[in-house]
Amino acid sequence: MKTKTLGFGFDPGRTAHYFSLHLPRGEGAVKVIERFDWQGELPPEAELPNESKDLKVIIALERFRDVADECRAEFNRRLTAHAYATGRWPTRGPVALDRSFGRELVLLLWAIEDCDVNEIPNALRNWLGLSPEERWWLYTMTNAATGQALAGRGRGWRKAVRFALCENPVTEGIIRRRPALTAPSLFDDLD
Repeated sequence: MKTKTLGFGFDPGRTAHYFSLHLPRGEGAVKVIERFDWQGELPPEAELPNESKDLKVIIALERFRDVADECRAEFNRRLTAHAYATGRWPTRGPVALDRSFGRELVLLLWAIEDCDVNEIPNALRNWLGLSPEERWWLYTMTNAATGQALAGRGRGWRKAVRFALCENPVTEGIIRRRPALTAPSLFDDLD
């Protein structure tokens, strides 16, 4: 039996810390917010000012769409392996992400927020070539220095992440040889 969660692996019964991704109506920007308090439902992103430290990234909808399918597949692969319900991106509105998935997604979105659109496939392949633990470490370092959506954009670690992920793509063989699951897993701290 699959464990019921919200969005991509978020279980409010285990933790109140999660990320919310907000897809706009029409052609607006996608926003990702780190949240530390579950109120029983996903709050509308409009309640959060652009200057908030919890607003992690604001990115063009088209750039998000360029990586959305691969991110969904990567997250769902790991959720399925642990008998958790899979997630999907809504056409508009909010979706919750487990805090680990949120960190990984934000890292990728930071990499592509200002890159040339032709570099997005390279960033995605490099991101897929990293283990979850490597993604978490890069997120932690980047977030500590330049994690706010607007104030950190194009500076320091954010700039370094863009160069690291957008250049020198990993070969397909490295991605295929990576074990299906690595230890420690996403849900070790929850079981």
